[in-house]
Amino acid sequence: MRLRGLIRKEFLQIVRDPSSIAIAFVMPIFLLVLFGYGVSLDADHVPVALVAEAPSADSADFMAALQGTHYFAPRVMAGMPEAERALRLGEVKGIVRLRADFARQLRMGDGAPIQVIVDGVDANTARLVLGYAEGAWGNWLAGQAARRGQTLTMPVELQSRIWFNSELRSRNYLVPGLVAIIMTLIGALLTALVMAREWERGTMEALLVTPASMTEILVGKLAAYFVLGTGGMLLTVGLAVWLFEVPLRGSFWVLWLCSSLFLLAALGMGLTISTLARSQFVAGQIAIIATFLPAFLLSGFIFDIGSMPAVVQAITHVIVARYFVAIVQTLFLAGDVWAVILPNALALALMAAIFLGITWKKSRKRLD
Repeated sequence: MRLRGLIRKEFLQIVRDPSSIAIAFVMPIFLLVLFGYGVSLDADHVPVALVAEAPSADSADFMAALQGTHYFAPRVMAGMPEAERALRLGEVKGIVRLRADFARQLRMGDGAPIQVIVDGVDANTARLVLGYAEGAWGNWLAGQAARRGQTLTMPVELQSRIWFNSELRSRNYLVPGLVAIIMTLIGALLTALVMAREWERGTMEALLVTPASMTEILVGKLAAYFVLGTGGMLLTVGLAVWLFEVPLRGSFWVLWLCSSLFLLAALGMGLTISTLARSQFVAGQIAIIATFLPAFLLSGFIFDIGSMPAVVQAITHVIVARYFVAIVQTLFLAGDVWAVILPNALALALMAAIFLGITWKKSRKRLD
């Protein structure tokens, strides 16, 4: 009976607190719209300068091939000085140059080289521009050979097959990872702030003098914010599938179970922070530095862990979000791959047990 009353009290407190509702339901929508529409790791319609020193039918045909792809937004320029100026000003991200003897060398045994100059300030975009230019060049050569009834002879024939994200949409990679970021906000940041607020307002002291045990108080808070976190997860998954059309190839119930383990770990982190810091400002700073930023930067949400230095890779093993991001991206894009899901789920269960255990041990019905 006491536990039911404590849970009801927490839900009433959540309903009366606009900031809790905002973090649980408004923030997920904002982040999804921001990352779904505003953040992209794809290079699409990249502005490039096209320079043909001696225009010919062959150079015009090749330029038309570049203009016909959605990867580039070509701008034909009269010469290299104009193209180089545009590159320095950031108006284009690359230059494709066809030399004066392009048409003649195209019919010689060695072929006709093209020059591709890219802006290397953004290394990721530079690599993509180079790759797209090479692909366009290869496709154009194959088309030229086919028109002459010939077969393009290459030392190695590359046949690409893309698994799990065949459309190569970065949205399919980013949006599932947002589930972990949003649940970290709800579980760790919100819980730490709410508990610290209770200490500041004196409502925690009122709870401590009631007959309810500290275990009942903690369970009441866990139950209320677990339901709130689950609601945020369902909202995020629903928008990911229906609004952003990210495929969910795995089982929803496996996703819910793993989300529950992660949410328990996040709630444990938030409660642990609140036992150490009884000021909202301090609790918020600790929660951002210890939970949100690591989840954002070191979980594999955006940056590949395998490309990080060995020391940083070792540090990521203590980041709870790392294990959940691996699970959620696998469930969305690859399906129920148990070799990935089970080890990471066990790690989440262990992390949840550790943080909840620390919270229970540190929480006592006393004011010191």
